Parts: sequence; structure tokens; C-alpha cells
Amino acid sequence: MGRRAVPIAVGFALDRLLGDPGRLHPVAGFGRVALLAERRLLNRCRTPAGQRAAGLLFTGALVGGTVAATAVVGRLASRSVLGSSAWGSLVVWSCLGGSSLLSVGKRQGELLERDDVAGSRELLPWLCGRDPQALGPEALARAVVESVAENTTDAAIATLFWAAVAGPPGAAAHRAANTLDAMVGHRSDRHQYFGTPAARLDDVMGFIPARIAGALAVAWAGTVAGSPSEAVRVWRRDARAHPSPNGGVVEAVCAGALGIRLGGRTPYPYGVQQRAVLGDGREVRVGDIDRAVRLHSRVQVAAAVLAVFALVAAEMASGRSLLGTVASRDG
Repeated sequence: MGRRAVPIAVGFALDRLLGDPGRLHPVAGFGRVALLAERRLLNRCRTPAGQRAAGLLFTGALVGGTVAATAVVGRLASRSVLGSSAWGSLVVWSCLGGSSLLSVGKRQGELLERDDVAGSRELLPWLCGRDPQALGPEALARAVVESVAENTTDAAIATLFWAAVAGPPGAAAHRAANTLDAMVGHRSDRHQYFGTPAARLDDVMGFIPARIAGALAVAWAGTVAGSPSEAVRVWRRDARAHPSPNGGVVEAVCAGALGIRLGGRTPYPYGVQQRAVLGDGREVRVGDIDRAVRLHSRVQVAAAVLAVFALVAAEMASGRSLLGTVASRDG
């Protein structure tokens, strides 16, 4: 357990201090491999059943291969405590994207504050897959707030959760599944069947982390002039109306906490979704971006502290249990 706590603490600190790795980012390399595999598999399939089967193979091979490779290198590194911790820290750091998410969200707020709509549209693909050209200033602000809320789970909380539960291979598994979901797990004509396995796996792996993120956002809502009670109320009432079982939780909590309305008309390059409205407050304003960034920054820090303390406490409890067993035998 202790060996899992150190990589989480160091990896999170590296993400906060340095952001994403600059060059040779493993997630970017994984994405290139996935793109090649997608083209080879999908171009050979014509029927929905064949595309689903190909998508299952695609998801299983890429996620399973990532887990296996991470575990093998970790086993080699485990020949020394320092090597094991260093490898685990690098994996957690490369899987986290929370700092970059917050940085882009903050930058979006600055652009919209000075009415630089063109700059905001150009930057938006770093946050989400919506059609930037179809969005005005208010819709851009809403997209940023929704993306900061939802991606806090994907980019930070889920990585920390799976690193705590299953070590570096767990963090790598989630990052692989989430990357594939972002690439193919949407409702475009090309990927509506092929992307289903990746989307479902990402939903499963994000289920508990999304609810942890929601609970932590409720706890910190008051620090951004928000309402914890309203966050809980909107969560309970509106989260299930969202098309994502996990995105609905964090977006509903964000809407309630900040006293705003999220959802509504959501244009993508492949079509327009009419999403359910979350919350009863006013329309999103540019100033709400800063509040959302501050709230979810605190959620990320709280999740990292919680993960480290939980692992350390579990190790201490395990040690006391072992000492008690030895003592009873000696007695």
C-alpha cells in the first residue's frame, strides 16, 4: 500500500508543478497507435455487428496491452524500492491531466473576458469536441464550465482512484480507456457502433470517481460563494437526465454549486444534441469560468490528499494487524 501512496503524491506534485510531460508524452504515442489500429479494423467492417466486434477487439487489445506493458516495466523496476517509486510516479504523472485542464480553462476565461471569441474558439478543442464555430460567447463559456467539471473526473480523480486501487497499471488502464472513449466513443456515423465498447468501459471505470468528484465539489462549494445544499439537490434531481452517467453527476453538482444552468443545445461536428438543462440558476457568465476552475482545483487537491491518506491508513492498519497476529502466536 505504501508503494502506491508515494507515486500518487509525487505524480500529483509533478502535474501541479510541471503540467503534462512536454515531449514524448506516452498518451500522445498511445493515441497514434490507436488511430492506426482504428483505421485498419474499422475500414474492414461494414455491418453494425462487425463494427461492434472490431471495437471490442480494439478496446481490449489496446487497454490490455497498456496494462501489461505497465505491469512488466513495474515488475522490473520493483527490484529496488527507489526504482519502483520512480516508475510509479512517472506513470501517475503521465496519466494525470488535471493541471493542464485547469490552465486551459483559466486561459479561456481570460480570452472571453476581453471578448476574444476567435481565440476562445481556437482553444476550445483542447477541452472538448464541440463545434467551436457554432458557439457564441455565452455558449463558449458554458462549454468551458461543463468541460472543466466533467474532465476533472477524467483527467484527475479517476487516475488518482485507479492508482490507489490498482497501482500504476490501474492508472494506465483508465487513461487508455478514457483516451479511446475520447477518440471513438461518440455518436458520429463512423463510430456509433465501433466506439461502444470503449465508451462503456470508460463509463464503468469512471463511475465511482465521478461520484467522489461530485461529493468533493459539494464539500468545497462554499469556498467559491456556492451552495452545498443546492449542489446536492440538483445532483439528485438532474444528474440522470444527462447522456453520460458520470458527466451528469459532476455537471449537475457544478450547476447547483455555482447557481447556474448547464445543458441545452450542444453542437458537435457530427450533429446537434439537445441536452437536458441542469440546475435552476441563471445562464453561465464568463466570470463563472474562474469559479469553476477554482472549485475543481480544490477538488483535485482534496482527492489526491484523500487517496494518499487512505493508503497510508490502510498500510498502518495492516501493520498493526500483522503485529497483533505475531504477538498472539508468540503468546
